[in-house]
Amino acid sequence: MPESGAIQTSLEAGLRALGEDPLQHPCDSYIAYINLLEKWNKAYNLSGIKQKEQMLTLHVLDSLSVLPFLNGSFGLDVGTGAGLPGFILALARPDMHWVLLDSNQKKTTFLNQAILELGPENIEVVRSRVEDYRSEQSFSTIICRALMSAPTFCELAEPLLDRNGRILMMKATAVEEESREIDLLRYSAKVQPLKVPELDASRQLLVIERKS
Repeated sequence: MPESGAIQTSLEAGLRALGEDPLQHPCDSYIAYINLLEKWNKAYNLSGIKQKEQMLTLHVLDSLSVLPFLNGSFGLDVGTGAGLPGFILALARPDMHWVLLDSNQKKTTFLNQAILELGPENIEVVRSRVEDYRSEQSFSTIICRALMSAPTFCELAEPLLDRNGRILMMKATAVEEESREIDLLRYSAKVQPLKVPELDASRQLLVIERKS
């Protein structure tokens, strides 16, 4: 089977393992993203993952594993890098507007090119550090991928978070102790195990919400 066909088959199997219907997903766009990332990686080293099958598991399916936890209509991906998880989530949820935030010029240039080639209309790329970024639009979901400690991220996300917003932190290690370091008078925190198809390593999601 040609490589593209194998990736398609693995993608559809992975989506089904996540409880998703492949027919309801832009599979061609996910694969186009992988192909573009592989191409740019050769010159710019945007990701340490080089093989397409690994990109599928560690980038695309890993990102899609948090779909059930997205909240509202406005998402912010802090330290998005090559667009993970925000670009993939924006492809999966065209009804949700996403801002992808990163201070690295190579990565934001890649993301703008990905928008040009793949055509999503619900993504805005901003080159900035989160501590310097301000927006008139508050965000219902703010997400990061193993970027910093939970208390630090909550402090930085606070000015950008909608009143009923949700902070999602994707982690590879146990975060129970980290969740207890959050200001529990202001936030509730829950650790949600994630199961990424074809991945044996631990994945956990720290779900943080404001208390009423």
